[in-house]
Amino acid sequence: MSEHHHHSDLDPEISQIGEGVIEIDTLLGGWRHVTAGYVINSPNPILVETGSQTSVPTLMKALDKIGLGPNDLSGVIVTHIHLDHAGGVGDIAKAFPNATVYVHPKGARHLVDPTRLINSAELVYGPLLDGLYGRLLPTEAERIHVLEDNEVIEVGLNRALTTIDSPGHAKHHLAILDSQSGLLFAGDAVGVRLPDVGILRPSSPPADFDLDLAVNSLRKFKALKPWRVALAHYGKVDIDPDELLGEAEETVVAWAEVAEAAWREGKDIAQALSDRFTIDLSHVDPESRRRMETLNGVHSNAQGLKRWLETRDSSTSSGTSG
Repeated sequence: MSEHHHHSDLDPEISQIGEGVIEIDTLLGGWRHVTAGYVINSPNPILVETGSQTSVPTLMKALDKIGLGPNDLSGVIVTHIHLDHAGGVGDIAKAFPNATVYVHPKGARHLVDPTRLINSAELVYGPLLDGLYGRLLPTEAERIHVLEDNEVIEVGLNRALTTIDSPGHAKHHLAILDSQSGLLFAGDAVGVRLPDVGILRPSSPPADFDLDLAVNSLRKFKALKPWRVALAHYGKVDIDPDELLGEAEETVVAWAEVAEAAWREGKDIAQALSDRFTIDLSHVDPESRRRMETLNGVHSNAQGLKRWLETRDSSTSSGTSG
C-alpha cells in the first residue's frame, strides 16, 4: 500500500485547462506548480515548453499518460531558449523522431550547438546547473523550424497556433496564441506568478532584458484579446487578460523605475528592489518564497535591469538606439 502511495505521489500532474489543451506540471526540482508545459492535443499534437533537462522523465511520463507515443508528437515549441523552458529539447527530439522543433529565429543556433548557452548558464547557476536544471543536448538542424512573427502552424481542422514575436524578457522570446481555446502561451513575457505566492513579479534577467520591448510585447498580447493567459511559471491565470496584462505592464515599469533611481544614485539595485518589492511576500511561507527566489530572484532581476540601464545609456549617448 505505502509503496503504491509513494508512486502516485510522483505521478505527473496533468489537467485540462481549455479545449484540447492539457497543462503538465514538469516539476522542476521536484517542486509543484513552478514549471508548466502544455500539450495542444489536436490531430497534430504540439508540446509547448519542455522544461529543463532534469524534468524530462516527468514530462515523458505525462506524455505517455496523455497517450502520445514516440511517433505521435508532431511538434515542440519553446517560447525561448532559457534552460527552464528548453533544456529538455534535445532529449524530447530524440524520443519523438517525428516532432518538428519550433523556436525563435534568434534561438535556433543555440539549440543546434548549445555550447555557448551552457557555458554562460554555468557562470550564472554554478552547481545549481546540474543539480536543478541539467544541460541541453544538441538538436539536428534539419529538425528545427524557425518561427517568424505571425507565422501560423495548422494543428487540426480549423485550429491554428500563431506566433507572436515578443522580446523583452529575452530577445529570442515568442508567444503562441491557440485559435481554438483562445489561450495565449506567454512563456516569461508576462512575468512569474506562482499559485502558492499569488503575486505577479516581472522577470528581467540578464543578458538582454529590455523595458521598452517588454512593454511593447505586453501591448501586442492585449490587442490579441486572448481568452486566458497561460504562464510557464505557472499555469493558466484565472484573471481577465486585460487586467493581468495591465498589471504586468505596471509592475515591470515600477521595477525598472526603482532600479533606475537606485542606479542613478549609485545605490545597490538589488537592495532597492528588495526593500520595495519583497515586503509583500511576508505572508508567503518560506518554502514558496525560496522557490520564487531560486527561479526569479531579485538578484537576477537586478542584474538584468542594471545591464539594460548600462547598455541603454551607452547606446543613447553614442546617438544610436537599440
